[in-house]
Amino acid sequence: MVQSRFQAPISIQLTPMRIPEAVPRASGWTFMNSGGMDVADRPGLLLHPDAPSEMMVQIQNLERHTLQLNLDLRIEGEFPNEWFSIHTEGNEIAPGAQIDAVIYFHVPGSFFEGREAIIPGIKDKLELDFLSLLTIQIDPNTDRSHTYHEEFSLHIRPFSAYMDFLPVLYREVDFIGRFMKIFEQAFQPIIDSFEVMWANLDPLTAPELLLPFLAHWVGWDLDPILDLKQQRRLMRRAVELYTWRGTRRGLRLYLHLYTGLPLDDDIPDENAKHISITEPIGASFVVGSAIIGEAILGGGRAFHFAIQLRPDSSHQIDERLVRKIIEQEKPAFCSYELSVIRG
Repeated sequence: MVQSRFQAPISIQLTPMRIPEAVPRASGWTFMNSGGMDVADRPGLLLHPDAPSEMMVQIQNLERHTLQLNLDLRIEGEFPNEWFSIHTEGNEIAPGAQIDAVIYFHVPGSFFEGREAIIPGIKDKLELDFLSLLTIQIDPNTDRSHTYHEEFSLHIRPFSAYMDFLPVLYREVDFIGRFMKIFEQAFQPIIDSFEVMWANLDPLTAPELLLPFLAHWVGWDLDPILDLKQQRRLMRRAVELYTWRGTRRGLRLYLHLYTGLPLDDDIPDENAKHISITEPIGASFVVGSAIIGEAILGGGRAFHFAIQLRPDSSHQIDERLVRKIIEQEKPAFCSYELSVIRG
């Protein structure tokens, strides 16, 4: 926090929301206050392109009567007016009271990359440092009118996360920050690609061009009949499907991944599930206390099962494709019957 004290009738305090660690010593700045403040001593605000920043201005009335205020900001150099705005709580200060003003800054994200930044023959050097003059007029249009000036500097710099890895001694050199940004722009894309490498290896998020490569990894045959979303879900759980192939659990999982119908593992009644797989056989043959497994006498079919799908009315299911999946996943010696019951 930097405080500037004026003679009566007001006291002004400037507080930059982002203070630069290294302040360059610029030449050719013509704004001068009564104290001849050096560039390294005046308040400085650091601006990153496409990152809003603020300068807080606190004005206190030291008089015994109400003061009228008029604030004006002038920035030396080619700093467009649309890059900043001033907001105050009002234009009057009661005796002994204080009002706050905020100067908002927002430099476009294309500041360094924009073609308008450097124009050969017209603008050969990109300005990064600006001097600002805040003018405060007290009781304008009266015999008590006074005008006061407060200076602060603006420093536009690219944001570099690499500066956090350097000792404080190097952060105090303005050139080091811009120099490190060169390495960050060269190496950061490579680092970012490693951080998201998992997304390239997950069938749900991998680019479509990588899906044949991932399918080869798990021995999965891409079926052009299935849409892309279904292919991704099936490929992601291919190993689990291989583990349970030929079982009721494996077939139900495959149909769940294709149709999107719930597994309903929490429903004990098989006939109440959205994907129901049952074996229509009669009661076991009992002789006294002996039970002969699942022998079928007088009806039923051995190694036969029934599948019932219960989709909602808006749920579209390709029955031909469902039969293809069942033929692929069931044991070869089993027979089945399929029925789709619309809700």
